[in-house]
Amino acid sequence: MKNATQPKPLHAQHGRDLLSLRDLSARVGGDPLLVQAGNGNTSIKIEATLWIKASGKWLVHALQEEMFVPIELAEVQESIRTDTEVTQRNGAKDDLCPSIETAMHAILRHRVVVHVHSINAIAWAIRLDGPEHLKERLAGLRWRWIPYAASGIRLAREIEIAVAPVPETDVLVLGNHGLVICGDDCNAAEKLLREVEQRLAVTPRPVPRPDTRVLGTIARSSQWRFPDVDLLHALGTDAVSRRILKGGVLYPCQAIFLGQTMPLLPPAVAVSKFAEPLRRGDKAPPFVAVEKTGVMLNEKMTGAERATLIGLAQVTQRTEQTAQLRYLKGSEVSKLLGGGTHAYACRCESR
Repeated sequence: MKNATQPKPLHAQHGRDLLSLRDLSARVGGDPLLVQAGNGNTSIKIEATLWIKASGKWLVHALQEEMFVPIELAEVQESIRTDTEVTQRNGAKDDLCPSIETAMHAILRHRVVVHVHSINAIAWAIRLDGPEHLKERLAGLRWRWIPYAASGIRLAREIEIAVAPVPETDVLVLGNHGLVICGDDCNAAEKLLREVEQRLAVTPRPVPRPDTRVLGTIARSSQWRFPDVDLLHALGTDAVSRRILKGGVLYPCQAIFLGQTMPLLPPAVAVSKFAEPLRRGDKAPPFVAVEKTGVMLNEKMTGAERATLIGLAQVTQRTEQTAQLRYLKGSEVSKLLGGGTHAYACRCESR
């Protein structure tokens, strides 16, 4: 896709609409049950222009930072038609990369689109029986289940096919991914988002407390430190969470920020020789879970890795012990980490 042309100056009402999107984005981004770090994206269509959050930007900072990229809708539609990802930097804002989900926002007919990585939605979206449970929870709403598809053109096309029979669809649950809410304006979209969240809410499972004696021994002699969020210990102390971790990758952000396999050690190994089994060359993982004991964080862990790990712990705590899960296939994970649109998103995230 060519760089988008300079958008026309905004009329006063359009400026207010964009400010409303910023307000909504900051509120959504400030809720860790909806957004973790730089994931999630919002957009508004103003005349022939799509204003969409830039890749890697954190929605919570929407009122403090410039983060919305204007792209001509006709150019996005041409990209979809020619199967060319919308990844080039926009000419009007050279320091911002359009969201990886730009095509999805463009094909939805609603004026405002909000895509979040809702913890409650993901807890259903990773289940093989998720669609059946959602039929009851979302009864009366105009919703569709979208089986997992890689972000970008492929996901946009899957959504386009799914909503074609019912174009007024305004709730999408994305398998192994998240939630999309649409509205005619920001108020309508936010109201619907809150209703859907209430319907999808799952009470987290109580989990055993960490063994601080073992973790304290580790902390005294290594690069690892105690989490500042207690719920993270569930990844080590809770048997259900450990089983889920061993199963594989549940959704893209888990693989992108935390790796393909979850570091999980028995206490004896962790105490006697903690660092060596975890190292991969000169790089250690951002965290390690110790069975029946708790979790320790790498002192070099990034903010995005920390937020993603907290989200993962919250998802596993909301997943029933008997639930059959749909993990990402090896080929899907390889595509995520091997290049293409997600590599582009990660480059923007690291900027």
